[in-house]
Amino acid sequence: MNIEQLQLKNYRNYETLDISFNNKINVIIGENAQGKTNLMEAIYVLAFSKSHRTPREKELIQWEHEYAKIEGRITKRNQTIPLEIILSTKGKKAKLNRIEQRKLSDYIGALNVVMFAPEHLSLVKGPPQTRRRFIDMELGQIQPTYIYHLGQYQKILKQRNHLLKQLQRQTIQDKTMLDVLTDQLIQHAAILLERRFVFLDLLRQWTRPVHYSISHGTENLEIKYQPTIEVSESANKEKIESIYANKFHELQTKEIERGTTLTGLHRDDIIFYVNNKDVQTYGSQGQQRTAALSVKLAEIELICNEVGEYPVLLLDDVLSELDDHRQSHLLNTIKDKVQTFVSTTNIDGINHETLREAQLLRVANGTVDT
Repeated sequence: MNIEQLQLKNYRNYETLDISFNNKINVIIGENAQGKTNLMEAIYVLAFSKSHRTPREKELIQWEHEYAKIEGRITKRNQTIPLEIILSTKGKKAKLNRIEQRKLSDYIGALNVVMFAPEHLSLVKGPPQTRRRFIDMELGQIQPTYIYHLGQYQKILKQRNHLLKQLQRQTIQDKTMLDVLTDQLIQHAAILLERRFVFLDLLRQWTRPVHYSISHGTENLEIKYQPTIEVSESANKEKIESIYANKFHELQTKEIERGTTLTGLHRDDIIFYVNNKDVQTYGSQGQQRTAALSVKLAEIELICNEVGEYPVLLLDDVLSELDDHRQSHLLNTIKDKVQTFVSTTNIDGINHETLREAQLLRVANGTVDT
């Protein structure tokens, strides 16, 4: 899988852009605030229909314009597929093969992308929402229906929290609607949790050997899912629903007192252990970064195994954050396998044969020279 061509219009600091890419390595060079990350972000938005940097889509539209457009031509399973995202003040449109998709879950997954940026080095030591977002984005790529159930879960959760606030303030007394929303939330939560368990099991299988190799055979990485309910990872959907139902019944009074939902996927976490030690709490920065790198490299192989082709890799200003050993391991892993985009202020400190085959794209003031 690779991106052949990208066209931008009114996107961030790009008024117009039409560029073709190398199917191996593309190095995007430029000073800060010139448009390197904006270009990487545009590829990410083309894949996911949303930015990894901001939830406010109007920020992606160039100042004093009503819309922004991202068009891409990708090669997938020896077929050329046009993709298009249009962002406007009226909403968002996603087109696959020039046909507008009614549901985003029908669009996401057409282009598989793995992004590795400096903030992803905090995957291990950062807040739980960073790890939940990681699961959601990666699972959504290989199982588009996951995105549908996640959207429904988030919508119902918002309604439920609003209702709990009303019950807390005693502006309403009847709990019938709370029971209805709870049942609906449980249905989607059980589907999502069951799929998260399967995904984590796959991720472990791919991550362990990668981490063992990067650590020169001195460390074993284990990843454990930490739900807000007591449930086995082998539990089926019906069992998960039953456990959630009991938990919500047990917490109902407390939830009304606090005016918020106290259990569920939105409060779950992932814990990383290196040699049976919680690396988030007790690991060194080097161990935390190795764990994050291992997960990202495993993610590439996992997606390839699930969809049959390697995803596109975006390395946004991250190589300079890695020492020579981790940098070399990353570049050796992707060599001749994965179409890769690397953004950096310069390549002087990156000595690797992979970059000798790269197409150099120089960015300045929202223009790109090849």
